[in-house]
Amino acid sequence: MKFLTSQMTLFLQSKPDRKNLRLLFNFLLILLGMITIFSVIFHLLMLREGQSFSWLTGFYWTLTVMSTLGFGDITFNSDLGRLFSIVVLLSGMLFLLVLFPFTFINFFYSPWIKAQEQARVPRELPKNTQGHVILTRYGPVTEALIKKLDRFKYQYYVLVNDLAEGLRLKELGVNVMLGDLVDPQTYRNARVEKAALVATTESDVLNTNVAFTVRGINKDVTIISTANTEEAVDILGLAGSNNVLQLGETMGIILSRRANAGDACAHVVGRFGDLQIAEALVTGSSLVGLSLKDTALRQKVGVSVVGIWERGNFQNARPDTLISQSTVLVLAGSEQEIELYNNTFGVKRELKAPVLILGAGRVGRATARAFSGRNLDYRIVDKDPARVKNIKDSIVGDASDREVLQKAGIMDSPCVIITTHDDDVNVYLTIYCRLIRPDIQIITRATSERSLGNMHRAGADFVISYASLGANTILNLLQRSDILMVAEGLDLIKVKIPRLLIGKQIQETSIRKETGCTIIAIKNGDEMIINPHPSMVLPKDAEIILIGTVEAENQFFQIYETN
Repeated sequence: MKFLTSQMTLFLQSKPDRKNLRLLFNFLLILLGMITIFSVIFHLLMLREGQSFSWLTGFYWTLTVMSTLGFGDITFNSDLGRLFSIVVLLSGMLFLLVLFPFTFINFFYSPWIKAQEQARVPRELPKNTQGHVILTRYGPVTEALIKKLDRFKYQYYVLVNDLAEGLRLKELGVNVMLGDLVDPQTYRNARVEKAALVATTESDVLNTNVAFTVRGINKDVTIISTANTEEAVDILGLAGSNNVLQLGETMGIILSRRANAGDACAHVVGRFGDLQIAEALVTGSSLVGLSLKDTALRQKVGVSVVGIWERGNFQNARPDTLISQSTVLVLAGSEQEIELYNNTFGVKRELKAPVLILGAGRVGRATARAFSGRNLDYRIVDKDPARVKNIKDSIVGDASDREVLQKAGIMDSPCVIITTHDDDVNVYLTIYCRLIRPDIQIITRATSERSLGNMHRAGADFVISYASLGANTILNLLQRSDILMVAEGLDLIKVKIPRLLIGKQIQETSIRKETGCTIIAIKNGDEMIINPHPSMVLPKDAEIILIGTVEAENQFFQIYETN
């Protein structure tokens, strides 16, 4: 009944629909008048022929003739009566069989169906809605963000200005609201005055309009915008954005950090206060061939091995895990401990060939700038001359052409970074580069999370997705906390110690065994204890910093519901 009421409300609120309803009502009045007049004439003609029928019979005869269902049980004997029957028959064919269905469908049925669809995609949120996240677009970033919002129990709504798109997203289980992105009333209907966050991931121009519109309604709500150009950062800030994300620039820096730059040293890929997370290629170092237990890294330099990468697959660190030439260690420690590791086990080699960057889009150019900042040689390949116009170390050509790759130096390069925005192209180039150089390090950018598995299977050593990077960054700003993406599918998270673990020693918790997460630090007030001893007791009101895959995180939250 509530759903029917909402449909009727939507139906009657529309001025064109109310006008159509009046036209349909007028048509029905005309049709009823015709039936009444024909019934009266029927009686007069029948009396003229000496036949007498009831008024009900008159209506019966008129309806059966007009609907072309006349049974012949009541007929006229005179030519005048038969002529009248023809007029009634033709009138019925025109009004009942042609005009009535057309009028009913166009003036009532179609608007009614539209009202039903609109009732499924609301134009206004309930008045008690608060603490929610408003998203302006359903794309790769927001798709990944929604999964995380669901995990942390945040309510969200995606604004759409097209009913068909709203219905499609509704079928996918996405919370949507219909409204124009640049109309202030849309945000009032979305209860922006009570929202926790507005995240807009459209174009720079539309993001600016959204931020300016929202800020005119609510001076306090947090607005996060993405920017595709450097110039848009200041403009979005002036428009009212609290945070402006240059995801392409950030991704370029992350990709450059993962590159094998000709050495076997630990490179910091993330910081969590005093805690540093680093990845160390071991090619050519004294660690190759040893098990993790035999390396005694914790005793010698103080770092903990919290996991290893083998050809793009992350594995938890186990004492009997063997280190091979292709192993990449994930280390956790302080700045001094990471530096001590490099002094003890690092291997410096001169880079004899440039790192290859395939694709000169925003991410590719950002990666090149990061290499320039480290004084590392690179070659960037793109078939669009305009993209590499001002880049000195560039080659114009198709990256799928073997001669172009050989000219760029793929046969000697230690690493190739694939940065195009097309996931299908990236999978193709990954397979192609692995075919040409089976031993080369391949780092691939993905736009959607759905492509990660294909890229790993194609031969990528590391894959970073644009969607995950954006989703993690927005969630960090929403929670005012830290969730550090160490690598694709591998996060560092800080959570309050669950009640089930308070007062227990770390070695008694079996967190790694039960969930796959590893405790790498404990934050108690201002004190950060890095790589705590297994016998340490977990104190009340402290926070633990965990590292683990997305699946491991989900398992942790499922077992230890945190407050």
